[in-house]
Amino acid sequence: MKLQRAVFVLMGMMFLFAAKSSAQQVKTDYDRNANFGQYKTYSWEQVKTKDALDVDRIKISVNAALAAKGWTLVGSGGDVSIIAVEMTRDQQTLNTFYNGFGGGWGWRRFGGGGFGEATTTTETYRVGTVVVDLFDTKTKQLIWRGTSSDTLSNNSDKNIKNLDKGVEKMFKKFPPSSAK
Repeated sequence: MKLQRAVFVLMGMMFLFAAKSSAQQVKTDYDRNANFGQYKTYSWEQVKTKDALDVDRIKISVNAALAAKGWTLVGSGGDVSIIAVEMTRDQQTLNTFYNGFGGGWGWRRFGGGGFGEATTTTETYRVGTVVVDLFDTKTKQLIWRGTSSDTLSNNSDKNIKNLDKGVEKMFKKFPPSSAK
């Protein structure tokens, strides 16, 4: 009975780690010499995506995040120009399940029947990544980059919610403190 509990605990931990590894990942980086205090307006240059419906979704999400930081969207010629790229890729994970644990821990004649059989399966899932780049319009230099990656589902509403959550996390500590 204790062995079965141990197996269930180990399987539960495996599922927990598998879920954690597929959780949303957000990263940001910026030019340490940029003076973010000088930027107040922005304009969109381009949004690259395979799904035309995502163009407005990305813009709406980023616009909301920047408006919350006091930045203003202008039609063209803003202090900062934004380019966003959305891409998808297939990723694989391996799942191994053990059954038939035998008579106990150990190897062959030294205390048990071994581990029994192991079955490994490959699971393929789709990951979507959004990259948002902010450029100083005058110098054309990249001043900030945010990326958000998450597993995509077949549910459009869930994907939109994850996009919004990822962009919100991207801009949580924006603008970064500047060196100047």
